[in-house]
Amino acid sequence: MNKLIAISGTIAATVALLSWITRPVSTIGLAQSAVPGIVDSLRAARNYASYCAGCHGEKMDAFVDRQWKHGQSQADLVRAVKEGYADEGMPAFAATFSDAEMEELAVYMRQGIDHFNQYAAAANTTPSGNIFTTGAVSVRLDTVVRGMKSVWGMAFLPDGRMLITDRSGHLYAVANNKKVTEVNGLPPILDEGQGGLMDVIIHPDFRKNKLVYLSYSAVKEDGNRKLGTTAIYRAKLEGNALVNGQVIFEAFPYSRTRHHYGSRMVFGRDGMLYFSVGERGNEKENPQTLENDLGKIHRIRDDGSVPADNPFVQTPGARPTIFSYGHRNPQGLAVHPQTGELWSHEHGPRGGDEVNIVKKGANYGWPVITYGINYNGKIISNKTAAEGMEQPVKYWIPSIAPSGMAFVQGKRYKSWEGQLLTGSLRFKYLNLSHIEGKQVTGEEMLLKNIGRLRDVRMGPDGYLYVAVENPGFVFRLLPVKNPS
Repeated sequence: MNKLIAISGTIAATVALLSWITRPVSTIGLAQSAVPGIVDSLRAARNYASYCAGCHGEKMDAFVDRQWKHGQSQADLVRAVKEGYADEGMPAFAATFSDAEMEELAVYMRQGIDHFNQYAAAANTTPSGNIFTTGAVSVRLDTVVRGMKSVWGMAFLPDGRMLITDRSGHLYAVANNKKVTEVNGLPPILDEGQGGLMDVIIHPDFRKNKLVYLSYSAVKEDGNRKLGTTAIYRAKLEGNALVNGQVIFEAFPYSRTRHHYGSRMVFGRDGMLYFSVGERGNEKENPQTLENDLGKIHRIRDDGSVPADNPFVQTPGARPTIFSYGHRNPQGLAVHPQTGELWSHEHGPRGGDEVNIVKKGANYGWPVITYGINYNGKIISNKTAAEGMEQPVKYWIPSIAPSGMAFVQGKRYKSWEGQLLTGSLRFKYLNLSHIEGKQVTGEEMLLKNIGRLRDVRMGPDGYLYVAVENPGFVFRLLPVKNPS
């Protein structure tokens, strides 16, 4: 078994390295003695894998997502490889590599830096107005609401109003005339760190039962300490108040940490409520065990009861609501409009954000396998694949910090129809993934530097809505035929 896992990890590393060969080789600062080409690229990839990956991780493009203390030019990188920085633990390789090999290795790393800079540029683009043009589609931002702090989730009511959560612990109803009214009747909420009031959705049969679902960070006292966890609250909406509320799920155990709550929710085609719970920052204990709720995607009935066909109902010691496990911090859930499959995305560490198709009882690998490295540059795992663990449909390096997820439906955005949208918190844009079957075949950056994009939803009116935070806005995207 261990041999098979080691082999699969090696194959994954080789494929990842070979994928860089097809990228254009930059010749900035490249010495004439280092002739660029496929042989040089392959040799640079091999040298990185043999001499650098042990400390910096097999994904070179994750390693280069860093602050370059000693510079990142071709000459700076060659100097670092050649002379090292002994006081900082970086050995010199002058006796290991030829001058040509050091130039090639620097070019190889420069490719990764250039790849990162494509994302960084999005966050530094200055919008020229409220009209954004990408490819064949131009959209105008129609401001639905402004002046909030951190809009986290959005839901649409049959009467035309929107429900909007602010992570600070407030729920608002926004009328068609854009009048904002606060909704009362919320449970106690721990508004600290990444916690607070998060997602909101309505019951599929809301017209009859008026049921609203909230995900939030619940709090309890443990001596002189506050502990928190992810919880799901169900209540009936009457006017501008939630009534008859009850907690239908709380993740155990509670934790002292204040991050990685997950908290996205969606009703599946089977009528069940699916939602994510992050591993609360304890990757060594939580995501790979079935004996707690953390680092999982869960499945319950609309009243919080456990479906009899959940995958681990009959597993001794397992938490019965678990649908899949091995997750880090999923903050995107969406049902594919054609197949009905549940798609998700989750935050990686430094590199390795993932898009997954969620399968019943499947293990998504965190932290045994990952395409990212730790925030301090240390390796989390030397494996990107292992037997019995799912591979992502897509992973991002560098991390874009994904949040919110929606498939584009209808005819208002024709060239986007059927494609997948994801918000980027880190680089402040809307990511469009082109989908063919179960594969991501290409991507576009939309709404560059709009702000930390927390959520994206398809409205029942056929328009897309996006939420950004700090400051908090909700925008409707109106297609524009002839922008000028």
